[in-house]
Amino acid sequence: MDPLHLRSAGTSLVISFDSGEAEVVHWGADLGADLPDLAILTSPVPHSAIDARVPAALLPQASSSWRGRAALRGSRTADGVSGLDFSARLRVVTAGADGGSAVIVQSDPDAGLTVESTLTLHDAGLLEMRHTVTNDGTTPYRLDELATVLPVAPDAVELLDLTGRWCRERHPQRRAIQQGTWVRTGRHGRTGHDSSLLFAAGTTGFGNRHGKVWATHLAWSGNHEQFADTIGDGRTMIGGSELLGPAEVILEPGGSYTTPALFAAYSDHGLDGITEAFYSWFRSRPHHVLPAASTGLPAGKPRPVVLNTWEAVYFDHNLDTLIELAESAANLGVERFVLDDGWFRGRRDDHAGLGDWYVDETLWPKGLTPLIDAVTSHGMEFGLWVEPEMVNLDSDIARAHPDWIVGPSAVQHKDGGRLPLEWRNQHIIDLVNPEAWQYIYSRIDALLSENNISYLKWDQNRDLLEHGHAGRSSVHEQTLAAYRLFDALRKAHPGVEIESCSSGGARVDLGILERTDRIWGSDCNDALERQTIQRWTGAVVPPELVGSHIGPTTSHTTARTHDLSFRAITALFGHFGMEWDIRGVQGKDREELKRFIALFKEHRGLLHSGRRVHADVAGDALLLHGVVTDAPAVSGTTAGLFALVSTRTSAAEEPGRIGIPGLEAGRTYRVEAVFPTPEDADYGHTYTQVQPPAWLADGAVANGRFLAEVGLPMPNLNPEHALLLKVTAL
Repeated sequence: MDPLHLRSAGTSLVISFDSGEAEVVHWGADLGADLPDLAILTSPVPHSAIDARVPAALLPQASSSWRGRAALRGSRTADGVSGLDFSARLRVVTAGADGGSAVIVQSDPDAGLTVESTLTLHDAGLLEMRHTVTNDGTTPYRLDELATVLPVAPDAVELLDLTGRWCRERHPQRRAIQQGTWVRTGRHGRTGHDSSLLFAAGTTGFGNRHGKVWATHLAWSGNHEQFADTIGDGRTMIGGSELLGPAEVILEPGGSYTTPALFAAYSDHGLDGITEAFYSWFRSRPHHVLPAASTGLPAGKPRPVVLNTWEAVYFDHNLDTLIELAESAANLGVERFVLDDGWFRGRRDDHAGLGDWYVDETLWPKGLTPLIDAVTSHGMEFGLWVEPEMVNLDSDIARAHPDWIVGPSAVQHKDGGRLPLEWRNQHIIDLVNPEAWQYIYSRIDALLSENNISYLKWDQNRDLLEHGHAGRSSVHEQTLAAYRLFDALRKAHPGVEIESCSSGGARVDLGILERTDRIWGSDCNDALERQTIQRWTGAVVPPELVGSHIGPTTSHTTARTHDLSFRAITALFGHFGMEWDIRGVQGKDREELKRFIALFKEHRGLLHSGRRVHADVAGDALLLHGVVTDAPAVSGTTAGLFALVSTRTSAAEEPGRIGIPGLEAGRTYRVEAVFPTPEDADYGHTYTQVQPPAWLADGAVANGRFLAEVGLPMPNLNPEHALLLKVTAL
C-alpha cells in the first residue's frame, strides 16, 4: 500500500503501511511533493530486543512490541464481570486520502475490534485527528483508554506545558524530555484551572520566534490526560486522551466510541508559528464569533465593548443603581451590558438559588424588562449571567428533585445517603438524567424567549470530582450532555452569543469553544497577572475570543493597585471590556478611559484579525508583544500595535535595544508611542529616567528588517507599567 502524504503551510504528515499497520514516519517540515522509497527508514535491530523493527504507529500496540503507552486499552466483559486484559493486533484494512484529509481503517477480527482514524491537515498546517473504535464482537467491550498520539523528531528535547490555579491560570513550565512518561492528568470533571491548553515539545531553548516546536491540544471539557512518552530506544510520542472512570464506557456489540479531537501543529519558527496555525483554523470557521447567518447580522460583526456588573455591584441588585450604571456605560461608549449573578429567586449571596432559573419577583416586580429597556434604549446589547449546570441545596428545585443532584449514585440524596462535599456552596445537577436536562433547557430557553437577551455569560463554578449516574462514573456522559445543552440552545436562539466562564478560566478548550463565542480567561482582573494569563491563553485562542476587562484601581482578587493605563493596555489585547463601578470614574480618569475605549474601537479590526507576535526578550522583566496586520501593509495604515510591559525591576540600568518582530522586512515603518504621551495623567508614573530615548518624542522610521534585527532602545519603565506603540506603514 502506498504511503499517505498530507501537506499544508510548511508541514508534512507521512504515514507508511509497510509494517501492516499505519505508522507516522514524519510529522514536521514540508518534504515537498516527491518522497523516496520509505524502506530507507528501516532502523537497525539492536541486541537483546525484538527481532524486528517496532513501528511508531498511529495506534501504538503492545502486540507490535511497543514498550510505551498503548493507544487502545480495554477488556471483554461477561455478565458485567471484566475478563482478562488483552492487546489487540490491529492491521490496516483500508486507507485513503482526499485533499488534506485521510481515513484509515484498522481491524483485528480475532479481538472483534475496528478502529477508524480520521486526519485532516487544515490549510494553515493545523492537524486534526480522531479515532473511533467499534465493537465487532458478540460480547461487551469495556474501554479503558483510546489515545491519540504523534511522534516528534529526535531533536525535540524540551517540553513546555501550562499549569495554574484559580486566578493564576495558564502559566508555563519547562522540563527536559527524558526516558519515561510525563503525564498531565485532569480529574476535575471539567478542563481545570491547571489544565495545559498547549502541550509542546521543541528543540533546545525554543522560544517565541525561534526553534522547532511540535504542539498538541486535546479538545475536551471533561477528565483527560496529556502526555509525552519516551521509550528506551529514544523515540518520543506526545498526545492525549479522555480519562475514563472504571466501566464508564462499555461498548455493547456494534457500539462505538469516538475520541475527542487532538489538534496538533508544527512550527520551525517558535511558538508564534504554532499560534498562527491555531488562529488561522479558528478564523476560518463559518461561525467564528458571529451569530448564525439566519439572524441577518452583517458578516464580520465587531466584538462589542463590554461592561460586566460583577465587580461593580456584586449581589446588590437595585434597579435604579443598575440603570445609572448602564447610563454611565453608554456615555463611555460601551456596547454590551451584562447583568451578573444575583437576579434569580432567592439569590442574595452564593448560598442559595442555583437551579431556580426564574427572575426574582421581590427584586424585579416587573421582571428584567425595565433594565433591559434602559440598556437597549442606549443602543447597547443586554447580557445575563447563568450557571445552568449547578444547584444549591437551598433551592426549590433541589427540594423537589433531590435525585437530580450528582453524587456517588443516582439517588443518594433522596435515600438519605452521602452527598459530595460542597464547593462554593453548590452541587452539580445531573444532566445525564433526561428529566433534569429538559428542565434546565426549558428554563434557559424560556428566559431567552421572554426577554431581549443577546448574550449569556455561562458560568460553571466547581469541579466535578465525585460524579456518578446509575452507579457508574458519568463525567463522560455529563460532558456530552452539557455539549447537547449548548447546542440545543444555540439552535433555538441563533442570535444569542455565549461566553464560557468556569470559575473564570477552568473550562478553556476547543471542545467548549466549538459551542461558545468567548471565554472568560480568568476571574483575576489584576493586570500583572493577566499579562501571563493572556499571553498563554493567546498561544492557542485568538484575542477576539478571550474576555479581557479593566478592573477597579485596586484588584478584587490580589489587592494590587495599578494605574489605569497599565490596566487598559493589558485589556486592549483581547475582547475588551470593564468590570468596575464606572460611575465613580470622573475627571481625567474618565477622559482617559474614554480614550482607551476609542482606541479599542479604532484598532479592533487589527487586534482581532492580525498575527500575534512575541519578541524574544532576554530575562523576564520586560515583555514586548503585539498584533501585526496579516495582509500586505498599505501606506498610511496601522500595520501593528505593540505593548512594552514591565513586570518587575530589571538587573540592568536600562533595557537596551529590543527588536520589534513580525513586520515586512523591506517595508518602511514609523514607530511611535500612543500611550502614555507627555500630556497624559499616567506619564510621570510610567517612567523612571532623566531623559527618554531620542525616538520616543517624534517616532522612529526604519524598515522591518532593521526593527526586528537591531531594534530600538526602549525607555525605562517603572515596574507594572506599560507603553502602547503604534506602527504605521510608510
